[in-house]
Amino acid sequence: MSAAKKKRTPDENSGKYHKDTFDKISDKKRERIIKISTIEFAEKGFNGANVNVIANKAGISIGSMYNYFSSKEHLFLTIVDEGYKLLEEAFAGADLSNGDIYGKLETIIRVAQKHSRSHPHFVQLYQDITTESLAHLSARLSRKIENISAVFYRHYLNEAKEQGLVDPSIDEHVASFCIDNIIVLMQFSYTSEYYKERLRTFIGEDALEDDDRVIRGMMDFIRHAIGVRK
Repeated sequence: MSAAKKKRTPDENSGKYHKDTFDKISDKKRERIIKISTIEFAEKGFNGANVNVIANKAGISIGSMYNYFSSKEHLFLTIVDEGYKLLEEAFAGADLSNGDIYGKLETIIRVAQKHSRSHPHFVQLYQDITTESLAHLSARLSRKIENISAVFYRHYLNEAKEQGLVDPSIDEHVASFCIDNIIVLMQFSYTSEYYKERLRTFIGEDALEDDDRVIRGMMDFIRHAIGVRK
């Protein structure tokens, strides 16, 4: 079915995945549903999560859940949107007005590190999005989540080239991809038991207790990777 002919539900047309009824309930009830849904999807994955279980834990009927969300997928997408908003808020509060590209990147890494520790379930949701089981959502979610980072990195890399801080031969598109991958893997390392063990294997048993060492090492690597060759 072509994009032009594909039917969209009213909530998708309005830029959101939940129904208007969800906006009309109390903040406390809405926050409870979001919190419980987030934990369920993070711990069980999209395929393993159960709307009946979520409704029961939230203290509402399954009928009410479907009065708020058209489907399990729309509930999931609503939760992903909430996580995206939290990440946006975290970066919006970061001061990137001063310093060179390396100072800005360090600020971003510190914000990402703190956010991962504060909101591990949302990072786990991101991990689930990257699996093949949710391939049907990849195009929709990847563009939205990744585009801001890609544009940001490319802009500051080009600016740093003009300032003589980054090697002019560096492909800013590939460099942006590599830098973002490093940061994403760091985020996983604070939220996934597998990646936590992986972090300890590569860096040492105290890696999770020594955040500054991890950041210093990442910044040294980035400087050597994109800095001006001498």
